[in-house]
Amino acid sequence: MPLSEHEQRLLDQIEQALYAEDPKWAHSVRISDPRNHYKRRLIKAAIGFAFGVVLLMVGVVAQQIPLGVAGFVVMLAASLWGLSSWKRMNGFAYPPSPDEGRPPMRRPKQTFMERMEERWRRRQEER
Repeated sequence: MPLSEHEQRLLDQIEQALYAEDPKWAHSVRISDPRNHYKRRLIKAAIGFAFGVVLLMVGVVAQQIPLGVAGFVVMLAASLWGLSSWKRMNGFAYPPSPDEGRPPMRRPKQTFMERMEERWRRRQEER
């Protein structure tokens, strides 16, 4: 739905005021790609995963079970965070539109008896 002329003018005024107030921030927001944000999160998640592996190994070598468990939890959390970032970066996190990816409409699945009755009815009509 397009904006009305009045709404478009208000939006332009707000944008100009934002540029006048903080041009550096406004410029960085305008040109930034959301995928860059998710790439940074993915890199941080990889670093967190590596840190978790180090904690796990130190816990195993030092025979400190809580440290090893903490390392595993850090690895798990970093993996989940990285996976969610990767999904959003590649567009898998958003549900498809209603018509996208849907197979053609089929009749609802009938039971065995319903199919037999349908066949019987067709035979009777053919005679």
